[in-house]
Amino acid sequence: MARSAAPAPSKASLPHQIASWAGNALERWLEAERDQLFLWLPVALGTGAAAWFVLPERREWVALILIALGLATAAAVRWRGGRAAPFVAMLGLAVAAGTGLAWMRATRVAAPTLDRPAVVRLAGEVEKIEPLPARGLVRVTLGTLRWERPPRRAPLRVRVSLPQRAVPTTLAAGAAMTLRARLMPPAPPTVPGAYDAARAAWFDGVGASGRGFEPVTVRGVGAPGVRDRLTAHITTALAGSAGGIAAALVTGDMGAIDDADSLAMRRAGLAHLLSVSGLHITATVGIVMAAMLRLLALSRRLALTGLLPLVAAGAGAGAAIGYTWLTGSQVPTIRSCVAALMVLAALALGREALTLRLVAMGALVVLVAWPEAVVGPSFQLSFAAVASIVALHDHPRVRAALLARDEPWTRKWLREAVSLLVTGAVVELALMPIAVFYFHQAGAYGAIANIVAIPLTTFAIMPAVAVALLLDAVGWGAPAWWVAGRAIALLLWIAHGVAALPGAVRAIPAMPLGAFATMVAGGVWLALWRTRARYLGLALLAIGAAWTLVPSAPDLLITGDGRHLAVRQADGGLALLRDRAGGYVRDVLAQNGGIDGVPGLLSDSPEARCNRDLCWWQRRVDGRWRRVLGTRSGYTVPVERLATLCTSADVVVSERRLPRRCRARWLTLDRDALAHSGGIAITFKDERVVRVRREGDEHPWVTAGEEPRRSPAHGRAEHYERCRLRSWAPACAGAWRDR
Repeated sequence: MARSAAPAPSKASLPHQIASWAGNALERWLEAERDQLFLWLPVALGTGAAAWFVLPERREWVALILIALGLATAAAVRWRGGRAAPFVAMLGLAVAAGTGLAWMRATRVAAPTLDRPAVVRLAGEVEKIEPLPARGLVRVTLGTLRWERPPRRAPLRVRVSLPQRAVPTTLAAGAAMTLRARLMPPAPPTVPGAYDAARAAWFDGVGASGRGFEPVTVRGVGAPGVRDRLTAHITTALAGSAGGIAAALVTGDMGAIDDADSLAMRRAGLAHLLSVSGLHITATVGIVMAAMLRLLALSRRLALTGLLPLVAAGAGAGAAIGYTWLTGSQVPTIRSCVAALMVLAALALGREALTLRLVAMGALVVLVAWPEAVVGPSFQLSFAAVASIVALHDHPRVRAALLARDEPWTRKWLREAVSLLVTGAVVELALMPIAVFYFHQAGAYGAIANIVAIPLTTFAIMPAVAVALLLDAVGWGAPAWWVAGRAIALLLWIAHGVAALPGAVRAIPAMPLGAFATMVAGGVWLALWRTRARYLGLALLAIGAAWTLVPSAPDLLITGDGRHLAVRQADGGLALLRDRAGGYVRDVLAQNGGIDGVPGLLSDSPEARCNRDLCWWQRRVDGRWRRVLGTRSGYTVPVERLATLCTSADVVVSERRLPRRCRARWLTLDRDALAHSGGIAITFKDERVVRVRREGDEHPWVTAGEEPRRSPAHGRAEHYERCRLRSWAPACAGAWRDR
């Protein structure tokens, strides 16, 4: 009997084989990384929370939650063993949970927000006092408000800055204060890429901020709290910025640090020393544990029990919790405190103390309680620094190089110095994308400066301040304060010296959000995995860095109120429209414009012609003449003259409403148009327009001050004003003409 022919292989067999091979390879990889899978739980939770802040509309938030839950459900249903399906299910549930937590948190803290500037008289209970002696101000947060003439949307909490002379030194929380103040709604970002004060105020429950006028009436003045008294004591013992830095290390209050010294610390890459975080918690716990061990060892009975390490660990835990409370329980401090407690618990149980799991647990605690922290630089800088240090020292080659061994002391100290230098360089590289994204600056010598500054702070300044505070109880603290003052003076000398070096800081324009997200993903991938697949993170870092360099610096920056604009000059610098722009506006426009220094004045530019009311600027960019017209005063300009200039300009900017005859060839940005767009950044080369406010943004701090819907006629007018901003809609914005 003839043997039947073998069946021909099906066409679907090859794709099936490829899928099977890929699935098996994925399972083998995840099995090799099984100890690292838990670390991705806080990453997914933070991704979901960050996505809620990035996506503008409610339907997109719901869609993200449903997609994440659907992915988790599909993975759970298809699970037949292995690690891939549970891992995907965990990620999906965490992303959905992160999005929901951020949404719930924003809804839970909702409070009325002032809708327009107002001069009011009010009384309230003092909730928080922030002395700013370097500026001669005191910032007071008031709650339980009573208004003489309440505004239409009266806030429940306001923040007011007062002259220092107007506030009694004995002012404390719980006192009643009556004053007259000019209040403003929480400010959105001035220009694209700037700090979003409205979002921060929303989560703080602050509905307005402003400046108070004298006289101020205070009733029920009591004794200041422990933190305020300690800050006042330190700044009295050490004058100037030295006292401000010592107070920042002990209580977290940086108000007494001079602006020039604070700027030097930032430019030298030493600003992290002033924000109470892991370095300070570690030093505090270490000092307390060492003191307890030395003191308790004097008792032979206690020393022979073998319980001294446990007792010292308990004392260190108490010190960490007390220090966190004393410094105001900020997010980096809470994260560091949680990590310190877990380290102490691991030491008590005989386990390895410093691992990425501790960092992950600290991140989980913070994200569950304060999901909004994920989009703040404090959280990102803190966790990026700690994670990069732990991941570096967890590498087998680094661990082998740093392993204790019997060798001459010269070689040992050289190895420790190299270790400190490499660690500082890795931390600087890890923090650089975050610093560029939020602060638009990149430092060059921070790693070298930290080699001296970190040991100086840990082993000299903090112990000296702690000893001085203890000796002050018996009046013997003066010598210790002198030592602390000299050490802080050395720290400031290092900061000013490094900040003055050529190329110490490079200003970079606003980084695209996509480039920042790519670099963060690459850094997290590189830090959390252990197999060779981790090095794919280097490719993501390279892509993000290249993406950052692609966009050109904006040629025109316009603030949301239309009062200020900055124009790129032929030499690469910026020139401001108004001669009397405030320091804050100058700094914001300079940073987001990518220059390191003070912008010039448009009235001094050879490319501009200005008078008291108008400024006309023109320059040939990329083969075309670009012309900008800006108003400089509130005085009326003859309509015929203004209309002629408008029709010749590509962009017209004004803080007031312009007549309909004044229409630019491309963009007319007056008060009504900027109310819908917010600040604007324009690049002439690729005709790119970036706005602060996105169309349809439904985040509560964005919609808090919006007017309710009005008549259809008003709706058509509003649509027209919005339409004028859309350079991609020639029907209402006008075509871009060749010149």
